Amino acid sequence: MSYILEGILGGLSLAILLGPIFIILIQTGIERGVRAGISVGTGIWTSDLIIIFGFYIFLKELKEVVEDPEFIFWFGAIGGAVLFGFGIYLALRKTVLDYSKVKISTLRFIGYWTKGFLVNTINPFTFIFWMGFITSFIISRQLDSKNSYLLLGSILITIVVTDTLKVVLAKMIRNKLNAPLLSKINKVAGLVVALFGLVIFYRCVFPEESVALFGGM
Repeated sequence: MSYILEGILGGLSLAILLGPIFIILIQTGIERGVRAGISVGTGIWTSDLIIIFGFYIFLKELKEVVEDPEFIFWFGAIGGAVLFGFGIYLALRKTVLDYSKVKISTLRFIGYWTKGFLVNTINPFTFIFWMGFITSFIISRQLDSKNSYLLLGSILITIVVTDTLKVVLAKMIRNKLNAPLLSKINKVAGLVVALFGLVIFYRCVFPEESVALFGGM
């Protein structure tokens, strides 16, 4: 039971972090509704699942790759640039308020799923968090398979539940939004995502300068 509680607390701590994942979920929930938001969420959760069990099974090999300076440089540069471009796209694209036209076909589901999967996967924080979590909370404590799955499973379930709640709440408030306000929200959300991408790019490409600029952030 203690490992389940640890996982729930870990999932809740992730739920309150303001990052590109949070922004994308809320923005999609507001503009496109619950089904679209959940579609994005399934992409995020799939990405997390692959990364978690990849690190759990191949931690030593993957740890060496992730900590390699060349990997950090290229992954951060590409991931940061993609997030920046995606954020600018969100900020500039036309806002749609006719919710009746939003239908989740198979093609749209794949598109939303891909959106969530890519935003989560190209974010270096995702790899850093899960590598640190698995190293500190599982490997260093020498947890057996059963307790490891309980811990990781509970944190994933908590993430799924909290992400779903975010989307539902976003959909609940969208009817109170008019076109100009929604347009402003999308612009702010896009600029925030672009800012995250810019910071990630700068941190990975100019690590020494970023330490002086951002400190321990």
